[in-house]
Amino acid sequence: MDGMALKFPSFKFLNPNTSTIRSPSLLRKFSSSSSSLPVSASGTTLREAGRASNSVSLGQLTRPDFPILHQKINNGSNLVYLDNAATSQKPISVLKALQDYYESYNSNVHRGIHYLSAKATEKYEQAREKIAAFINAEESREIVFTRNATEAINLVAYTWGFANFKSGDEVLLTIAEHHSAIVPWQFVSQKTGAVLKFVNLNEDEVPDVLQLKEMISSKTKLVVVHHISNTLASSLPIEDIVRWAHAVGAKVLVDACQSVPHMPVNVRDLDADFLVASSHKMCGPTGVGFLYGKSDILSTMPPFLGGGEMISDVFLDHSTYAEPPSRFEAGTPAIGEAIGLGAAIDYLQGIGMQKIHEYEMELANYLYENLSTVPNIRIYGPKPSKGVDRAALCSFNVKNIHPTDLATFLDQQHGVAIRSGHHCAQPLHRYLGINASARASLYFYNTKEDVDYFIQALNDTVSFFDSFK
Repeated sequence: MDGMALKFPSFKFLNPNTSTIRSPSLLRKFSSSSSSLPVSASGTTLREAGRASNSVSLGQLTRPDFPILHQKINNGSNLVYLDNAATSQKPISVLKALQDYYESYNSNVHRGIHYLSAKATEKYEQAREKIAAFINAEESREIVFTRNATEAINLVAYTWGFANFKSGDEVLLTIAEHHSAIVPWQFVSQKTGAVLKFVNLNEDEVPDVLQLKEMISSKTKLVVVHHISNTLASSLPIEDIVRWAHAVGAKVLVDACQSVPHMPVNVRDLDADFLVASSHKMCGPTGVGFLYGKSDILSTMPPFLGGGEMISDVFLDHSTYAEPPSRFEAGTPAIGEAIGLGAAIDYLQGIGMQKIHEYEMELANYLYENLSTVPNIRIYGPKPSKGVDRAALCSFNVKNIHPTDLATFLDQQHGVAIRSGHHCAQPLHRYLGINASARASLYFYNTKEDVDYFIQALNDTVSFFDSFK
């Protein structure tokens, strides 16, 4: 149990009106056109604006596109949203894309010949093409729409997994995987006799890549790894892992939920067999995600669910099945959500993923350095150094203060939204000797001012709880 949120009395330690909100005049709102680029008030793109001025950060430039960030909550504090590893906020262009679909061409896809259906189908399939281009897949049919990354992993487990595993085969994972990357393979293991093996952390609190390499053997059938850890902020060398796995004939599934939204990801360079991600973590709507799978592997996999769209022909005693990706998309899909994801990709590409990555690396170091100054704090994961980059998140605990108490007080008294709990990584937390942690996670619309306010609020929160000792 992650803990119950408590309602604290309304104490004041900070000025709740300290603003981290930038003037909307910094950036003109995006149009709903898929070709739109982020545009400043002068008509320049974000790329041009970034080159023109070093004094205005990417966070300051993009904040006006996110209406949710411009509000006061609880006792009048400005919202400081630092829970982006759980879900991201949505820009106006994505909201408009959803509204446009439901107002202008709401219809079911693929089987209708009328105008609305044809337009909905075109936009839906364009979203698939955008995803393929975004991660540099060879073709759009390698992209399967799912409800989320969890469903994408389950799809692979229930189709490829049950068809290919036998007793004694091994699935290799790390102790830092998200529950969604562990539990489906427990199901497979229980029914096939396959064995799950886990890689521990090294002295830097990063999954031990050397141990992983040594554990890969002729028994290894599948390696399941995250690209970026949602708790440790560490990254794994996916290209090396794929090469080692392929050398023994094993396949690799990459959980890219914390990398695809934050950095350029090229599936051809990674050479992974499967890769999953979720829309809601990359400025898109909830309720849709995707599975990337190499086309030659997808074509051998049986269906996941039965129903409309996934069939070729249905007879009374048997059915034949469509080719991928339709084979894995039974029933009416999340059409508006997929179109919204396409709009989110337009938005991200308009900024540039490398630009986002570089800015977030700057924020990551700033967050770690400032958080490290808080008394009695323990930050999990590697220390940033010349050869070690951290993602823009920190999971931490403060001695003798429960992380849920920290998160509750930060929210109610200061308007700072962080997460507390096990972050769907209970095995990792047990390995670290803890039940829960607090986590602050940033995105490109955050600023150093957000971090400053968070650190000040956290120090005041710690002082409040320390006063009772």
